Amino acid sequence: MFIFLSKVLDLLLAPLTWTLLLLAGAAVLRRGRAGWWLAVAAATVLAGFSAEPVAVRLMRFAERSAPNTFRPDATYDAVVVLGGMTDPSVGAGVELNAAADRIVRAFELARSGHARHVLLSAGALHPDPSEPTEAEQLSQKLRDWGIAPDRIVTETRSRNTHKNAVESARIVAARGWNDLLLVTSAVHMQRALECFHRVGIFPDALPTDFRAGGRDPSWFPRATSLEKSTEALRELAGRAVYRWVGYARR
Repeated sequence: MFIFLSKVLDLLLAPLTWTLLLLAGAAVLRRGRAGWWLAVAAATVLAGFSAEPVAVRLMRFAERSAPNTFRPDATYDAVVVLGGMTDPSVGAGVELNAAADRIVRAFELARSGHARHVLLSAGALHPDPSEPTEAEQLSQKLRDWGIAPDRIVTETRSRNTHKNAVESARIVAARGWNDLLLVTSAVHMQRALECFHRVGIFPDALPTDFRAGGRDPSWFPRATSLEKSTEALRELAGRAVYRWVGYARR
């Protein structure tokens, strides 16, 4: 149920959804002044959240809480990598998305000896026994890149960040690991850390794929900026919801 509600919340938090709802209201009230104002509000919402300066500031605000506590001189028992970096719409093979830095950093850490093991925590949102989970797909990627299979551990049951922490904690306890490094996207790091802290795991943190950028080039609306704004809003709301339901601990 929580998965379903979270997806509904994701939809409701999208500026494009707000735009469509405002336009629907404008269509219903098209003969009155209220309809005109709703249409103006729809255009303002869409243009505003599609502007790069707005998107950059939202993403920068969401990412600024991501700590980097990686210790270059440490050898971690495991680097814990959270899923969300493959495109499930691809019928065959593995298509990495914008979060691919997560698996690349894990590979680099394993190859350099900074991590003895890689724990891939990534199940499927809609499990299908006939299809490999994301963790299994990423495990194959690491093996293809030369990481020994006995250094790769897959966790395939999690469907959200809360379950990433719960299921990873079970594996960490079973293997007796103590020194851990958590790798996920910068925008996602704070919520992920709070979930791990909630289950009694306190890893170092290495955020990846910072997306805010360092400049605000143009107010001209762009689809990529709308996507960036939407992602930042969803993550900020996700933190609040996770704390409210008790999945995360500050």
